Amino acid sequence: MKATTEIKSAGPAPGLPAAPVDAHVSPSLWALAWRRLKADTVAMIALVVVCFYLALLVLSMTGMIAKDWDAEVAVNYAPPTFVGPQSAEDLALATGGNAVEAPPPENPLDPLKDIIRELRGNAAASPNANVDMYGVTDPLEKEMAEIRAQLGNTTAKAADKAQTLPFGADKWGHDVIKKTIKGAETSIVVGLVAAALATVLGTIFGALSGYFGGWVDDFFNWFYSIFTSVPYLLLILAVAAVLQQKGVMTIVLILALTGWTGTYRLIRAEYLKHKSREYVWAADAIGATDWRKMFNHIFPNVSHVALVQISILVVAFIKSEVILSFLGFGVPVGVVSWGSMLNEAQNELILGKWWQLTAATVAMAVLVTAFSMFTDALRDALDPKLK
Repeated sequence: MKATTEIKSAGPAPGLPAAPVDAHVSPSLWALAWRRLKADTVAMIALVVVCFYLALLVLSMTGMIAKDWDAEVAVNYAPPTFVGPQSAEDLALATGGNAVEAPPPENPLDPLKDIIRELRGNAAASPNANVDMYGVTDPLEKEMAEIRAQLGNTTAKAADKAQTLPFGADKWGHDVIKKTIKGAETSIVVGLVAAALATVLGTIFGALSGYFGGWVDDFFNWFYSIFTSVPYLLLILAVAAVLQQKGVMTIVLILALTGWTGTYRLIRAEYLKHKSREYVWAADAIGATDWRKMFNHIFPNVSHVALVQISILVVAFIKSEVILSFLGFGVPVGVVSWGSMLNEAQNELILGKWWQLTAATVAMAVLVTAFSMFTDALRDALDPKLK
């Protein structure tokens, strides 16, 4: 008995190669997809960019960065450092200061020019400080002196603030780069949560419709036709007007309740195709319930469709949140997002202050482009027809 045990534990006989354990095990769908993604250089660069934004999101939510984004650390409209500080006139205009009021030039055609010249001469000769350039006593001189003193204090405080920032400041003196990071937190959270909720709704509706068919399929197709018959942007604005309450969760509900239709259409088609496959018949033969066949047997084979839809909807919902906030239906006052930054920047651009518009636009464009490229690569990697 002891010799037998020693022989069994000794392994294969000398001279015979050991049989590989995984010789006949084919890689899974996810392993093949990851192998294709790693071979795609553009996809990996896009994935690194997306992960960088997600890292910024986590750091911002935990308060490790951009916690004091609303602190007034610079003068109003402080330009980027590479542009240089503002001129004295622009700084006085931005901080609310006023230049010394000069008397208007004399109009040679004015019939009262002699009288005005005489009043100005009397005002210059008068020792009374309450007499203006026209010789008229100012009854609000005391109040105006207090206001000028307050403006002087404001200008003195502005002098203590930073004159430039690496990426500039907005009209309140907030750091634009910190504001952009905080706005990315709002926009990305809205995109991720709304995309997940819309995908869940579309998957459940599509599974029920495609699996059961009959009147269930007719009902969901009718419901789907109602949502798709209205232009998407108008539908979003209509739901936003009905809810009449601004907030991040409100935007998430608006986007999720209007964005499930594409996922529903694709999942329904997959369930119509898979419900007649042999493995579903085998599950039915062993007594599996409809719910188990739908989500334990069929869904793992169509989950790549839902995953790709989440990636697509994240990009679409980030852009939709920006549109809603830009039009005034988005985040409330006190919450910053890329859309609210663009809304503020439209007035700043008239004054020539372009840095907040540039920061929000570049940050959004880089994320949306990287996410779109990664989504395209992920769709190709999960395609079972590609070897």
